[in-house]
Amino acid sequence: MGQFDGRRLSWLRLGVSLGVISALVFTALSGWRWFEDSKAAAGGRAWFAAYVDVTTTPQLEFENPTSTAARDVVLSFIVSSPDAPCTPSWGTFYTLDGAAADLDLDRRIARLRQNEGDVVVSFGGAINDELATVCVDEDQLLEAYTAVVDRYDLRTIDLDLEGAGLTNTEAIDRRAAVIAKLQAARDAKQKDLRVWLTLPVAPQGLSPEGAQAVTAMLKAGVDISGINVMTMDFGDSRGDGVSMADASIASLNATHTQLSTLYAGAGDPLGPATLWRRMGATPMIGQNDVPGEVFGLDAARELNQFAYDRGMGRLSMWSLNRDRTCGANYPNTRVVSNSCSGVDQDSSTYAQTLHDGLTDRPDAVVVTPTAAETASASRAPDDPQSSPYPIWEEDLTYVAGTRIVWHQNVYVSKWWSTGDLPDDPTVTQYSSPWQLVGPVLPGEEPVPSPTLPEGTYPDWKTAEVYTQGQRVLFDGVPFSAKWWTQGDSPTARSTQSEPSPWERLSDAEIRRVVAGADN
Repeated sequence: MGQFDGRRLSWLRLGVSLGVISALVFTALSGWRWFEDSKAAAGGRAWFAAYVDVTTTPQLEFENPTSTAARDVVLSFIVSSPDAPCTPSWGTFYTLDGAAADLDLDRRIARLRQNEGDVVVSFGGAINDELATVCVDEDQLLEAYTAVVDRYDLRTIDLDLEGAGLTNTEAIDRRAAVIAKLQAARDAKQKDLRVWLTLPVAPQGLSPEGAQAVTAMLKAGVDISGINVMTMDFGDSRGDGVSMADASIASLNATHTQLSTLYAGAGDPLGPATLWRRMGATPMIGQNDVPGEVFGLDAARELNQFAYDRGMGRLSMWSLNRDRTCGANYPNTRVVSNSCSGVDQDSSTYAQTLHDGLTDRPDAVVVTPTAAETASASRAPDDPQSSPYPIWEEDLTYVAGTRIVWHQNVYVSKWWSTGDLPDDPTVTQYSSPWQLVGPVLPGEEPVPSPTLPEGTYPDWKTAEVYTQGQRVLFDGVPFSAKWWTQGDSPTARSTQSEPSPWERLSDAEIRRVVAGADN
C-alpha cells in the first residue's frame, strides 16, 4: 500500500481537470462528427427517380424504361378514398385492387423490376387528401400505410405534403407518430424503410409549416432519409430577373441552413456534407403552373451540376409523363400539359439531363427470379386455372385491347391479330401486334369478364337480323356487329378462315357503359 501524503484536492485543480476532460470529450465528439461528415461527402452521388403520374392519360409505360435515367420511378399519388378516409387509393380513382385490375399496376411494377428498375411510392400531392389528414384513427392509418408498403414491397416511400397535408397540425403529428411505428414494424421484420419528405420551398427556404413537418418527424423518432424540396412554381418569391436555376439553388442553400438548425434543435447536429446527402430537389420540367416560369434544359444542367458538386442525396422531376416536346397540334405551350413539357427538347430528355453523373439508386435493387420468370424460362405450360386471362391460341382472332397469357406472361393486343406469336423473338416490339405487360403473378386466378345489367342492350336472338354497329347482350357480355349478320352466335370462335361478325366490347368500354359514359 502507498502512503497517503496528506495533500488536499484543490478546487482549482479539480476545475482544471474537469475542463481538460471536457475539452478532450468535445474534441473526440467533434472529431467523430468530422469523420462522419467526411464519410458522407465521399458517400457517392445522388439517386435520380422521376415522378410518374399513375392515373393520367395517356398511360405512361414506365414498366419498359427507354433509358437508365427512366429505370427508377416515383409513382404518385396514394391518397385517401373519397368515401372511405382510411382506405388508400390512387388519386381517388382506383383502390389498390382496382389499380391492379384496371391499370395492371401490380404486373407492370413486376415487369419494371424484371428490367432492373424499382419504384418509390409517393403519398399526398397537391390535389387530394393525404391519408393522415382525414384518417384520424392511428391504428387504421397504420394499416393503410402498411397495406401500400407491403403490397408493392417498398423499400422507400415519399411523403408529398402540400395544402392541408402541411397546414393541419394534428395531421402532422399523427402522420409522424404512425410513420415511426411503421418503420419500427419494418425493422422488426429486418426490412428497411426509407422515408423522404417532399415539401414546397421558396428561394428563402422552407415555410414555417414545412419546418414544423420536419420537426414533428424528428421528435417522433422517424429516421428521415431526406428532405426533397419542390423547386417549382415560385411565383412572387422569385425576384425580377432571377432565373429558375438561380431560384432553385437559392432555395436549396436556404433549406440547408434551416435543416442545420432543425437537426441541432432535435439533438442531432449534422455536418454540412451529411445534410447535403439528406437533401433532394424536384423541379417541374418545362412550363410550370405559373405562366412566366419555364424550367429549361439549361436550368436542368445547372441543377444537376449543383447536386453533383454538393453531394446531394436525390434529384427527381415532375414528371416523366411530360418529358417530351409538345406536338404541333398543341398550339399554346404556355398552358401546362400533363403529356409534354412545353419546351423544344430536340433529342434531349430532362430525365437524362438531370440523371447525368448521378450513380446511386433509391435503394439496393435486388433482382431475383420470380416463380413466374422461372416457369417462363423453362417453358412450363400455362395453366388456365392460374392464368388471369385466356391462354393464346394460334387460330383465334384477337381485337385491339385483348389480354392473353403466353409462357407465364401477360400480353395485350395493340391491333387486330391472328396467328402472331406473342413472344416471337424475330419481330421488333414496334411491329409486333402484342405488347408485353408483365409476368403472371403468384396466386392469380382467372379474371372474370365484366358484364352489363340485363336490358342495357337487347339480348341476342338467333332469328334476328343485325347490321353494322348494333349492340347485343349474350349472357350479360356486350357485343357489337361488324357487318350484316343473322344466326351467328357472338361467342362462336373467330378464326382467320371464318372470322366472326361480332366484336366483343373491351373491358374499358364496358366499364364506361356501366358508369353511364356511353349508351
